[in-house]
Amino acid sequence: MQAADSYFVDFSDVWLAYNEELRAQNHFAVEAIDLKVRRGEFIAIVGPSGCGKSTFMKLATGLKMPSMGKILIDGQPVTGPLKISGMAFQAPSLLPWRTTVDNVLLPLEIVEPYRSNFKQKRKEYEERARKLLQKVGLGGYEDKFPWQLSGGMQQRASICRALIHEPKMLLLDEPFGALDAFTREELWCILRDLWTEQQFNVILVTHDLRESVFLADTVYVMSKSPGRFVVKKEIELPRPRDLEITYTKEFTDVVHELRGHIGALRKAGAPIQQ
Repeated sequence: MQAADSYFVDFSDVWLAYNEELRAQNHFAVEAIDLKVRRGEFIAIVGPSGCGKSTFMKLATGLKMPSMGKILIDGQPVTGPLKISGMAFQAPSLLPWRTTVDNVLLPLEIVEPYRSNFKQKRKEYEERARKLLQKVGLGGYEDKFPWQLSGGMQQRASICRALIHEPKMLLLDEPFGALDAFTREELWCILRDLWTEQQFNVILVTHDLRESVFLADTVYVMSKSPGRFVVKKEIELPRPRDLEITYTKEFTDVVHELRGHIGALRKAGAPIQQ
């Protein structure tokens, strides 16, 4: 058993209602969330649409405060938006008037302590951004505009933007959902390599069960609204994982097991035990 302070993410009996009126009616978006995530762990959250996955992300980044319960991230109570996290979403949302490298630099222009030094250190920061872009296969595209990039390239740039300020935690909300299967698998491998190298915490919300099993150390299944974690599945496939593993029986067995849990939730709406 780990000491409490060695957990990077620690949710203790967290409930969230979106306003006081809903709370008075006992209408919660998420309820009774207990979650302990080790430092450097990669977790994925799956579940039916509308089950509260994105609400959970807002709680984990401090964009929403819980109605009840306590959240600690990196040993500190969450009291507002976290500077130690980076986020990427399904839509890359790059600014069309900025080049790829300037889009990636954006967090350094607005987040302290980088913001104060941005003008003096711009050259150093730009070098960092260009190196990161090369790592994800965007060498040669640093000075192109978003409209000159494919969807997969835009999403690579979006992940670089989320990581440029070297956050301790990366939150990904359906980041590869709009991409074709081949591009999606390429990006799984890029994310795997970045995480292996830097060991930041990752919380990935996805509908893709293969994605969750390939990338994560632990997969959590959320119930229908009000969302709660009803299944915790440790992924015991050895690392490093290559795409070949996705064709093995061990891999597909885990995917089928998770699919069975979600299918049962859709039918019954009843909690499933671990």
